[in-house]
Amino acid sequence: MAHWLVKSEPDAFSWDQQVANGVEPWTGVRNALAANNLRAMRLGDRAFFYHSNMGKEIVGIVEVVREAYPDPTDETGRWVCVDMKALRPVPHPVTLAAIKGTSELADLALVRQSRLSVMPVSDPHWAILCRMGGVEKG
Repeated sequence: MAHWLVKSEPDAFSWDQQVANGVEPWTGVRNALAANNLRAMRLGDRAFFYHSNMGKEIVGIVEVVREAYPDPTDETGRWVCVDMKALRPVPHPVTLAAIKGTSELADLALVRQSRLSVMPVSDPHWAILCRMGGVEKG
């Protein structure tokens, strides 16, 4: 299983909306690297749900329940989406400030490529972030 981090502006689509919807297509990604990351996701992969702009924190964990398929919001046919299912909230949201303040996370993509909306998270980083957020099993 691979791990990821997906970002959403909470005023556009929030963790609470993800939870309410259960399974939701992760649409609207229009960056080539982020789209390639969506294409690399496999069933059962898990991702941190990160509120960008407002909050700037990891607030939940989602699971990939459908692999990449054409994004229905894209008229060009170039972009893809995956379906995500809400698994659990993060008991103690992990802020960007806390992440940047943790030396073991210095090479995390969120720190190095802060504008990327879909990014991989290594197993060691996943474990650190789960611990920081009070998640027993990621």
